[in-house]
Amino acid sequence: MDNINQLLMQAQAAYDAYDWLSLSQYLQQLILGENSKHPDIYKNLEHLLKLSLAVLKEGDFQQRWEIFKVFKYFDTNVILPMVDILDNEETDEELQWYAVQILGELKKPDAVAPLVELIKKGENEELRVMAASVLGQMGTQAITALTELLAHKDTRLLAVQSLSFIRQPGIIPPLLSVVQDSHVAVRAVAVEALGSFHDDRVPPVLLNILNDVSATVRREAVLGLGFRPDLCSELDLVKRLQSKLYDLDEDVCSAAVTALSRMGCEAVAEQLFQLLMSPHTPIKLQLEAIRGMSWVETLSGLEYLQQAFHQLELLPLWLEIVKVLGRVQSPDNTCKATEILLEILQSQHPGVEIATVKSAIALSFGHLGNQQAVEPLTAMLTDPDDSVRLHAIAALKNLEYLEGC
Repeated sequence: MDNINQLLMQAQAAYDAYDWLSLSQYLQQLILGENSKHPDIYKNLEHLLKLSLAVLKEGDFQQRWEIFKVFKYFDTNVILPMVDILDNEETDEELQWYAVQILGELKKPDAVAPLVELIKKGENEELRVMAASVLGQMGTQAITALTELLAHKDTRLLAVQSLSFIRQPGIIPPLLSVVQDSHVAVRAVAVEALGSFHDDRVPPVLLNILNDVSATVRREAVLGLGFRPDLCSELDLVKRLQSKLYDLDEDVCSAAVTALSRMGCEAVAEQLFQLLMSPHTPIKLQLEAIRGMSWVETLSGLEYLQQAFHQLELLPLWLEIVKVLGRVQSPDNTCKATEILLEILQSQHPGVEIATVKSAIALSFGHLGNQQAVEPLTAMLTDPDDSVRLHAIAALKNLEYLEGC
């Protein structure tokens, strides 16, 4: 008797004895690996599916988890059994969870319909959400069915969420159809997903949504436009996004800082400087404006940071300016950043006397790698503060391996 027939007999014996653990192990040996290609496996396919379903229905969580792996082998033959599980009102939730996952694992067109039906008629909200997530993972083959669900108010949000997972150009038209939906969550999900596409149909829509009544939707529109610096001049994005720096919602303001900093132009640095220096700007947003000016990486942006250091009066802002100057990466700007830090260090500014600021300056010198910093760092070796001395030592060690400008 060959190994396959022996395993088949052992599997049947385990089934007859309700030994789900052993049955699961035998089925995995038969179906997973090299045995799956044996002719006797194909001959017994229907019976093996019956045995696998027995473990799935009667086993404990661990046994169900183990047998879950084999169902993909049965291909579309598992669809009807999974539909029966989902339609049976007496089926426990855990088993229904596995049924949804098994249908999703198939990634076959025939598995789309039962998942859509669950979204439309299911009473368990967690299962409906799971079905929507699984459909999103099935890719473009689910787009048509999900688009149909957009027509119904009670399934629209789940459909939009599923479509947003797919991230293929085919979802653009259905998402565009709901950007004016009355449900805030529907609009927000649609706008966020649309913002990830470089498609000519999207930017005009995002511009129209900048004044949406929902802050969440406005934020997503701002972030989406931030991914299109290539359209900065054509759509006058700096001007259009500028007003969002002063939005009533701080998250929208923060998104505007991020979006504008990606535009990389002199006008952005000026706008962020004005936001930073406004007495009405919360400190959290001031910190983001400082980071934004460093991301722009223009000379004017660095000069605005220098000016701000001398005009602002809060320690967290001084520290952030020093830190972002040390993160400048453009070769054209590292020298300028070093010069600004040298000027700050040599000035009579009260912040320079604070050990944390001086330590941050030493750290930034080390990151920038400019040999001009060697002399001031050497002077810091005699500083009375331990932290300053340690940061100066670390920076000097770093400079030994970096070329200056």
